[in-house]
Amino acid sequence: MQAFYADHFVLPLPAGHRFPMPKYQLLRERLAGEFPEVRLGQAPAASDGELALVHTPDYIEAIAQGTLPAPAQREIGFPWSPAMAERARRSAGATVMAARMALGLGPGARPEGIAANLAGGTHHAYAGKGSGFCVFNDAAVAARLMQAEWARRHRQARRPLQVAVVDLDVHQGNGTASIFAGDASVFTLSLHGEKNFPFRKEASDLDVELADGCLDAPYLQALEHALDELDHRFAPGLVLFLAGADPYEGDRLGRLSLSFDGLEARDRRVFDWAWQRRIPLAFSMAGGYGNNINETVQVQVNTYRVALEYWRRWNSAG
Repeated sequence: MQAFYADHFVLPLPAGHRFPMPKYQLLRERLAGEFPEVRLGQAPAASDGELALVHTPDYIEAIAQGTLPAPAQREIGFPWSPAMAERARRSAGATVMAARMALGLGPGARPEGIAANLAGGTHHAYAGKGSGFCVFNDAAVAARLMQAEWARRHRQARRPLQVAVVDLDVHQGNGTASIFAGDASVFTLSLHGEKNFPFRKEASDLDVELADGCLDAPYLQALEHALDELDHRFAPGLVLFLAGADPYEGDRLGRLSLSFDGLEARDRRVFDWAWQRRIPLAFSMAGGYGNNINETVQVQVNTYRVALEYWRRWNSAG
């Protein structure tokens, strides 16, 4: 299974800043040591043209040059630097590459079925601004670019590639919902904490709001109903799965109370839903802000363990 990473794991942040960049490096080290079937590759930076499928030219330029107004930079949540701008491009590029590998859209490539971004899930980024530790919206860029590449390969197709964004980060994917509002070719599903950030939410195609303290059983029941409704309303050719670790009970920003087992069951349900329908799936790690960073990384490692099971099924099916 292919997994892509962005360079610059640790950004230059102010003293005491709480943004947990080291988790990405720890995850990469765990995967390299425990899962030899995961082929790790450095992601290319998304180009201006790729980003412009989603983001406004002025915003792309401001990130490149470090000229965002101070309030806009504060809304992102960390300061500008060349490393920050480069990493944001590579994080988007990693989800693009994962989606391309899952679909088999590379030159002469066969569909992998499942591929991953070791970071990503930057779903609070809008077309013209960043927010909540999110600079560019990697899922939105990947969805738009895969639609364009798929259309070039399937010139006789009557409709564009249908993409479902299954967002199971604990925070609503407000930027993604805004970008795809009114677009019938992309279905946005967000299962999130009702009272958590963002406090002004956008309308996804399907929003499922959960009460503080939600435990495994009601969460999994809500997910089951959401996937059933997605199945009833939409037929995707690609799933982009945001496998946030922040619904975990030990997350300091999550406010939900899922266990390790509950989160693994969540992941298994999503991968199985896509496998049963033979829908290629690209996933990203999205949020995770554990009081104990090793627990956050363990949630993510568990996601990869499940993903590998389903990747092997794709591989053995030929």
